[in-house]
Amino acid sequence: MRRLAKILAVGTSTAILTSAAATSQTLDSVIVSDQVQTSDIFAGQTLNVVSVSDTTTSVATATGAAFDGSGEGVTLDVRANQNLQANVTADTRLDAAVNAGAVAALSTTATGVTSESNIYNGTLTGVYTQRTGPNRIYSHSHVEAPQAEAGDITASTQAIGMNQGFGVSHSVVGARVNQTNTADVVADGGGTVGHVDGAATFAGAATGANVTSSSIDGAAQRYIIGQTNAPAMVQASQFTAHGSAYLATTSATATGGSINLHNEGGLLDVTSRQTNEAYLRAQSVGSAFQFGSAASIAFGVGNSFLAGNLGSETIIDAVQLNDSGGVEVIADFTGAEGYDASAHATAMGNAATGFVCNDCDGRLVATSQQVNSTDISAHSSVTVTGHARSATGVSNAVGNTATYFVSRPGAH
Repeated sequence: MRRLAKILAVGTSTAILTSAAATSQTLDSVIVSDQVQTSDIFAGQTLNVVSVSDTTTSVATATGAAFDGSGEGVTLDVRANQNLQANVTADTRLDAAVNAGAVAALSTTATGVTSESNIYNGTLTGVYTQRTGPNRIYSHSHVEAPQAEAGDITASTQAIGMNQGFGVSHSVVGARVNQTNTADVVADGGGTVGHVDGAATFAGAATGANVTSSSIDGAAQRYIIGQTNAPAMVQASQFTAHGSAYLATTSATATGGSINLHNEGGLLDVTSRQTNEAYLRAQSVGSAFQFGSAASIAFGVGNSFLAGNLGSETIIDAVQLNDSGGVEVIADFTGAEGYDASAHATAMGNAATGFVCNDCDGRLVATSQQVNSTDISAHSSVTVTGHARSATGVSNAVGNTATYFVSRPGAH
């Protein structure tokens, strides 16, 4: 089950209801929440260091509006409305002169609106409506250490237009989710580091609209989801340069609309319609003069859908429409001397996956419609100016892909 996280941010609303015992006499609990944010939100973090022997840590989080309506041992009905008409920006910068530390970790997240509902040993019903834009959700992170060294360094940059999450345990959920994002979503970052003894990991991710659910210990879930992502762009980009690095990974992921639902127990029933009209760009560019293993990875998808059930039955009615903007994915790596160099670029218009338990007597009923009417492009390149043990490049562009799977005990 998803853990209940404490969130301190502008526009935060939290309601958690508990009951020692739910009986036939227990009255239904009701939460009604309306949130409107019209002024800009900014979180910034700057670290200027000469030499650090142990750890260097930075966390910058900016959120337009956050809601948590959860219950334990109750019947709970939720009506949550979130509307963002403002810019949300998170920015992190690390400047290191000599040593960034044995471990350097930077986390930068900008979120338009986010909502969470968790239910334990109860029943949850609800309608969740989220709207953003036309503004910008922007997350930026940069490391400037061209003459410095580091042990391990991790820089994570994430921008999310809207997010709705559910956590379910010993419970039943029936919910409708309406998401409309018209705000540009951009995650930009990277860095320059002289020498990295261990792992250098730079990752950027931008998502227009996102719905997730997870469950444990028996659950049944039914969702109706309408998801529209229609800004000018959703973009994730990372640019890195290392003098030398043992393990170097640079990655960028851009997603228009994402639905990711997992159930454990009984029925998982999903009806969804996803529409992406934004231009999606994922660009990862990495370089290292000397390297052990170096990889540049970029992934972009207009609409992504996954519904998986470790239980008896999965019912899916999924529509995915990717139009107007196009999906462009670029992964490049350049090095002089080292061992293994690689670049991987994957671009998809629509992707859908559904499955049901392969250890029980599962049943899958799936109806899927995918329409992609825009260009899909994936490009990767690897350049080694000196000597390397291996050089690997992979590019994969797909308009529509759907995978559905069911297996029963004893089947051959």
